[in-house]
Amino acid sequence: MGAALRRSVMSGAVAAAVAGGVYRALRARPRPDRQRTNYAGRTVDLHAGPAAVLGTAAGAVVLPLPARTRCAAMLAVLAAGGCGAYDDLVGADDPRRGFRAHLGALRDGEVTSGAVKLFGIGAAGLAAGTLLKERPVDRALAAVVIAGTAHLVNLTDVRPAVAAATVLALGAPGLPQGGLAAAPMGAVAALVADDLGERTMLGDTGVHALGAALGVAIAAGRGRAGLVAHAAALVTAAVYGDRISRLARVLSER
Repeated sequence: MGAALRRSVMSGAVAAAVAGGVYRALRARPRPDRQRTNYAGRTVDLHAGPAAVLGTAAGAVVLPLPARTRCAAMLAVLAAGGCGAYDDLVGADDPRRGFRAHLGALRDGEVTSGAVKLFGIGAAGLAAGTLLKERPVDRALAAVVIAGTAHLVNLTDVRPAVAAATVLALGAPGLPQGGLAAAPMGAVAALVADDLGERTMLGDTGVHALGAALGVAIAAGRGRAGLVAHAAALVTAAVYGDRISRLARVLSER
């Protein structure tokens, strides 16, 4: 086994152990305010979200990467998870979805939880991009990649384990390089069985943190051309977000 792959295995194992441990600890203390009704009318808990955040952060911090890269990952994961948690708790009963709805409310003077999440994750992406890159253009592109990947994973969170499968699929190409992708993959691997079994859900907390971690992994390993390509693809995905969510829903039902 090469050194890079060993690093991936170590990171993924730590992420899985922490995510699994946090999840079991939270399930041992059930609380009604950490429960939701899913698409099928079943009651599930939200414990997978914070477990995914802490597991991913732990998996990232143990990697032997430059300090700025690890700081960027920690910042993006914790901030995206925090913004997602705010939306999970405050915006649970808000039927509005998508950029247009929340920006429209903002124009009318209402600051929705979705708008807080949008701008909060965007700001965290820019801060992480500043740590990862030297030139202003590259920092801005990295911010789009980080925030855009968080949003992309959120778009697929339409049925149990679909967002988890998206994380695993997006992260797999980065494993041989021993990069940051192993951390979100390890965390989600520890939680996917209960997600699929409809006992828990990642929620906005988990999906945004996992997506932000993947975004940092992508941005850290790309030059400007790669950043431009990924940013363009993610902006397109955001524009056609409803179609991506519908496609994810259709594929999950097959």
